[in-house]
Amino acid sequence: MKVEGKVIKLGDKIDTDIIIPAKYLKYTDPQYLAQHVLEPLDPEFSKKAAEGIILVAGKLFGTGSSREQAAIALKAAGVKAVLAESFSRIFYRNAINNGLPVLVCQGISDVVNDGDYVVVNLESSEVLIQGRDVGVKCKELPDIVLRILSAGGLIEYLRGLKK
Repeated sequence: MKVEGKVIKLGDKIDTDIIIPAKYLKYTDPQYLAQHVLEPLDPEFSKKAAEGIILVAGKLFGTGSSREQAAIALKAAGVKAVLAESFSRIFYRNAINNGLPVLVCQGISDVVNDGDYVVVNLESSEVLIQGRDVGVKCKELPDIVLRILSAGGLIEYLRGLKK
């Protein structure tokens, strides 16, 4: 299973209130949430992400409240995967439960640049930067996480078990 796309790079400490501000939490439609994802950092982010991007961040991505809407909004906006040096445990689990691949990649911020095109192999947990023949090895995803992501999220995975 591979995902690929152009990189949009963020810094450290991107909390859930930056990912999807609290004033939008009363809405449940993923497409509406997607229009406001990362709005405090870049009001045009949703337009840039719509073509399908890979988000690269530093340390402590997804800290703050446990709002599930953060992962939902990113995925609905067109984020194919989030690669970061570290994640909040709750955000990490919310992302996987909603079918958004997230990989812990030490040093990724030092290697990948904004605008790079990357191919992420989820099975091998490797990131290849196109045109530079540079790769980054990330922390391996457990088999159960790969199965959940392959199904599109936890609910879809569990539905498949019933069949």
